[in-house]
Amino acid sequence: MSSQHRSETAPVDDPEPLRPSAPGPVPEPLTVGIEEELLVIDPAGRVPSPHGPELVAAAADALGDRVSTELTRYQVELRTHPHTCLKEADDQIRTSRTAAARAATRLGLRIASTGTPVHGQAVPVPMTPGDRYARSTSHFRALDDEQIVCACHVHVGLPEPRDAVHVSNHLRPWLPTLSVLTANSPFWAGRDTGYASWRSTTWGRWPVAGPPPYFESPDHFEDLVHTLLEAEGLIDRGGLYWDVRPSHHLPTIEVRVADAALTPDDTLVLGAVVRALTATALEAVRAGEAAPRPSPEILRAACWRAARDGLSGQGIDPVTGRLMPQTSLVERLLSTVAPALRRHDDLDLVREQWRRLRTEGNGADRQRAAHRRRRSTDDVVDYVVSATCRQ
Repeated sequence: MSSQHRSETAPVDDPEPLRPSAPGPVPEPLTVGIEEELLVIDPAGRVPSPHGPELVAAAADALGDRVSTELTRYQVELRTHPHTCLKEADDQIRTSRTAAARAATRLGLRIASTGTPVHGQAVPVPMTPGDRYARSTSHFRALDDEQIVCACHVHVGLPEPRDAVHVSNHLRPWLPTLSVLTANSPFWAGRDTGYASWRSTTWGRWPVAGPPPYFESPDHFEDLVHTLLEAEGLIDRGGLYWDVRPSHHLPTIEVRVADAALTPDDTLVLGAVVRALTATALEAVRAGEAAPRPSPEILRAACWRAARDGLSGQGIDPVTGRLMPQTSLVERLLSTVAPALRRHDDLDLVREQWRRLRTEGNGADRQRAAHRRRRSTDDVVDYVVSATCRQ
């Protein structure tokens, strides 16, 4: 049965039952790996610079396979190895950013961890050479022209990869709340967009993006992906741009909802919370607990509200549809995952970072604070560059 004939609530034919893949407790600690997309900046004009490939080459001696090119020449990607100890992931995040920044300086450039460029943009953007990127440009056309946006992706290892689609169902209602923790893209083309995360708003234009569907089973997921490939809504499985997805090449669940985080500390708290939320979801899957099932319309609206208002505004509870302070929604998330945070020895770290975020705000709040001092977008760029490698 083709997935195009299935509604959000209609079951698939003979769905695989939701049952524990391996009875008993979840093996912990789970591994966590993090990918960060960063902008390459020309410090003279404080605009994106098309020298990402050169920066990758310059940083490769220090970082090896932990640095690579991205879709556009304005970007580079930094990644950690999978770690069970978050402190080790933290060390790699900081050393990678520092090594990339030093390589950029040698080239007369800078790096900036922000979801969108503050100002200055060439349309269409200069694409990185390669067959896949060329196919993307040919297939998606003007969608690629403005894709100068940067995200942070968190991979959490799963003992049984077949659990990924069920874990996705449990993570789905939390996506808006996760996004406000690292919302970090308020500026675009030299002006304040009025959104805390303009990146996530523009990203939603892709045919397979935003919150994923509720999957009745692994077969339902595979059937849907097959249909999307046949319908040419995707050029390959790497084009599944849902905010959470089973990785197409690793035994992980990948959470992609967040902007590139302003500081290493912001990245770290996201990684800790996503791992704890995945562990909590996996426990529920193993116990055969049904995931909450908010309607796609309410969940999409909740994601929009989170992107607009960020941490300091009101959010939509995806299950009830009611408005609540975003801080209350975050508190509820942290309370839910507190046992998993404790088991992974991350609870004190997350509590400390949450107190900081309550005081300083997320990246979008801090970018705007930098702008308020002199009403200068140049000041914002300088601030983001300095914060990117803050120790």
